[in-house]
Amino acid sequence: MPIKTIAVCTDFSTNAEVAFEEAFDLARRYKAKLFLVHVLPLVINPLITETEWVLPAEHSHALILNLEERMQQEYGSRLENKIDYKLVVLNGHVSSEILNFLEENSIDLAVMGAYGLSGMEFVLFGSVAKRVVHKAPCSVMIVRSRTE
Repeated sequence: MPIKTIAVCTDFSTNAEVAFEEAFDLARRYKAKLFLVHVLPLVINPLITETEWVLPAEHSHALILNLEERMQQEYGSRLENKIDYKLVVLNGHVSSEILNFLEENSIDLAVMGAYGLSGMEFVLFGSVAKRVVHKAPCSVMIVRSRTE
């Protein structure tokens, strides 16, 4: 299977860092383009209502700009002049946005940590990694920390 595009999903957790390192190594080996993807989740309170609490556009835009800066500092600075890469910040339901991105960009391989920051998200919505593995249009590599 030729690997020309790799997407690594990050929530800035320790497991996401391990996934980033693995994806970076694979991108170098295969000379693939690396997409670093972070999804700003919707604000939802399922205990009160089933409707989404949407931030005003200017607040959402400011959060996305801050996330882009953080991604550049944490990841982009380590990738510059080493491989072809793109930082991507999406806004919406995390697993749905990841799945849409993988399909729309014809990604060959998705790399993600076994679990991320939010234990509450797992309880309420199920594992993002699990959903991506089951529905992705490409191969998915789940990376675990050696200390797990």
